[in-house]
Amino acid sequence: MRVLVISDTHLGAATVDRMPPHVWGMAEAADAVVHAGDVCEAAVLDELRQRAPVHAVLGNNDHALRGHLPQVLQVELEGVRIGVVHDAGLSSGRAARMARRFPEADVVVFGHSHAPLVERLGDGPLLVNPGSPTQRRRQPVHTVAWLDLADGDAPAATIVEVGALAR
Repeated sequence: MRVLVISDTHLGAATVDRMPPHVWGMAEAADAVVHAGDVCEAAVLDELRQRAPVHAVLGNNDHALRGHLPQVLQVELEGVRIGVVHDAGLSSGRAARMARRFPEADVVVFGHSHAPLVERLGDGPLLVNPGSPTQRRRQPVHTVAWLDLADGDAPAATIVEVGALAR
């Protein structure tokens, strides 16, 4: 199973066209989409849902989605347990903190920092921050991630550069 992991889109109905077109194509190719918050408006989720099933959490900028999205989500896809939260906190101690917060998770997806990351420390969960496809902040490029899942195999994630700045 191939899952598109995305976060921090910061788009609305009037700005959804600012999503790099490549991301819509990736969503069409995905078996599912996990969005780690800061969607901003439901129009983004609606567009993604037209392409694949979507699992999403509430971000700190998702004021219009309060009551519609959970703050924390745990979902099982292809036998792989995934925890999703928007803000995983400071990088110092993050792996241990996420392992405690999601003790059963094989993968923890988060966003907020806009800084892409794929990391596993010891036997803890695979941590995945896809970065942002629309607001790179201090990052050199816009990014999303692919999460490859197969029951019985270790999950694997890859950061993908998207948009005009992609090399």
